[in-house]
Amino acid sequence: MVIYLLTFFSALGVTYLLTPLVRSIAVKYNAVDIPDARKVHAAPIPRWGGISIYFGFWTAIGLAMVLASYSGIIIQGKMVLGLFAGSTLLVVIGAVDDVKSMRATTKLIFQIIAALIVYYCGAGIHFLSNPFNGIIPLGLFAIPLSLFWIVGITNAMNLIDGLDGLAAGVTAISSIALFAVAMRTHQIGAAILMLAMVGAAIGFLRYNFFPASVFLGDSGSMLLGFILASSSIVGVLKTTLVVALFVPILILGVPIFDTLFAIGRRLSEGKHPFEADNKHIHHMLLRANFNKREAVLSIYIVCFILSFIALFMVLQK
Repeated sequence: MVIYLLTFFSALGVTYLLTPLVRSIAVKYNAVDIPDARKVHAAPIPRWGGISIYFGFWTAIGLAMVLASYSGIIIQGKMVLGLFAGSTLLVVIGAVDDVKSMRATTKLIFQIIAALIVYYCGAGIHFLSNPFNGIIPLGLFAIPLSLFWIVGITNAMNLIDGLDGLAAGVTAISSIALFAVAMRTHQIGAAILMLAMVGAAIGFLRYNFFPASVFLGDSGSMLLGFILASSSIVGVLKTTLVVALFVPILILGVPIFDTLFAIGRRLSEGKHPFEADNKHIHHMLLRANFNKREAVLSIYIVCFILSFIALFMVLQK
């Protein structure tokens, strides 16, 4: 119990205390989100919020690993190291992109590199559960499926980050659900990772919920997606639960649906699948006369419902 409390509150505390400093530094280095026709905020807002989440998350994980070594709790050090390397790469790339916009294909290359790092350090999908024959080994398909999942969720969180507190709140809700699943399947390492993410996301929401004084930026949205995707592999997809494939898909259902819908819409309109637009779920809610707070809270409710369904499925097994 102590290790869980330490993980949660250290992540929350460090992120909460560090965010105002990061916000000031972002302004100094012109890491600022300028309003345009596609965006819904009216004034320039500092980015780089993901940097404070990064330090809050990894401070908590570092403390948890020290405590685990004295408590006999086994955490996969190699996997954590891979997650640290991959997340560091994406935070750096995202921070640069927040100042000088990169091409989508350039960011995609770095996302694939980060996914490969964490895959070869242990966060890979090597089999799928089969209700009739136990498991289905993936063989050579393990690499492309793992990369598709990690890169896909990384981009999904990036795309959904369009309203104050939306991506951070969805991450907190999803992480709570994934923590519960990891505990149910006795994946202690994944549970600690998810609890640290819950704390960091909640600590950041103090400044990011409407009206936000700082944004995640690409440094934050890619970080959240990458950690959620990688941790869900360890906590759910690597188990032999029959419902293993559906649980993380349900828990992360909102960003997954928004991404698939956006890509399908853009392709049908003859546009590049990564071309930005103002037709995401949150944009549609705003056009339906929801205010910003109501739109975000509505999406939170959907995430809660999907997470509850996923947890119910796990508890029945």
